[in-house]
Amino acid sequence: MPSTAMTTGNRALNQLVTGFFGNVARAYDTRTLQQVLYRPPQDQVVAELRAAGSRRIADIGCGTGILTTRIARELRPEVVYGVDASTGMLAQARARSAEVHWRHSAAEHLPLGDGELDAVVSTSAFHFFDHPVALREFHRVLVPGGLVAIATMHPSAPTARPIQRLTRSPRFPAHAPSPRETRKLLEDAGFTVTDQRKIARPLPSWLVPDVITVGRRG
Repeated sequence: MPSTAMTTGNRALNQLVTGFFGNVARAYDTRTLQQVLYRPPQDQVVAELRAAGSRRIADIGCGTGILTTRIARELRPEVVYGVDASTGMLAQARARSAEVHWRHSAAEHLPLGDGELDAVVSTSAFHFFDHPVALREFHRVLVPGGLVAIATMHPSAPTARPIQRLTRSPRFPAHAPSPRETRKLLEDAGFTVTDQRKIARPLPSWLVPDVITVGRRG
């Protein structure tokens, strides 16, 4: 059973955010949107999981379950969980696969036991989490040496800097941490960062400036 001692944290307006994603769940699955925005980081995550040989995996902020279902289909792990706070997204996900264990939950309070997993991954969702609280949960549910892989998008143009400073406040529903911030967040949560790299895309990096950060639980 999951620990009940962990304090649950959330950024402001998370209920509004999850409601919005529930309403747009069907549009989120369009082929063009998935291929252009979401497939490249998902390719990176699948490669990391394959290289690590992870057998018990959770995809946090799984949305409509495209990556989660792909993990189940391509890697054939012992168990894979898809976790999301949006009921609308999960309704789409459940219709996609009966192999995945779908869970309705926030990243800050995972419905999983201590040391239950070999790997935790998250793509295109980390900016909505309360980062320190979510990472403590990732650490809790992983075995020692377990893999964490997080793909984040961080606008880095000079014009984006005032917005980045503003969104650091918990009053805002999302903050996309810089690669340096992400590294420090993982290290503060007890992870050793083993790799951090830009995600290769057919689009210019300034247009979709995302990075994958990979670590191991200490």
